[in-house]
Amino acid sequence: MVMVQRPAKKWGNSLGIVIPAEITKKMKLKEGQIIEADIKPKKSFDAFGLFKGAKKFKREKEAHRNFW
Repeated sequence: MVMVQRPAKKWGNSLGIVIPAEITKKMKLKEGQIIEADIKPKKSFDAFGLFKGAKKFKREKEAHRNFW
């Protein structure tokens, strides 16, 4: 099983997705072959104002800044 995220595109009155060539080669998919797909829309959210009202960050101690 392979996870792929692709945009849906308009094809006539339908929507379709394109399976990337590297995936078709890896899975040995052929034209006309029946495949099974679980389809779910990717959820997105607007993060604008997400941290509004959050407390200011505290400064790190000198010893912690040189850790990495």
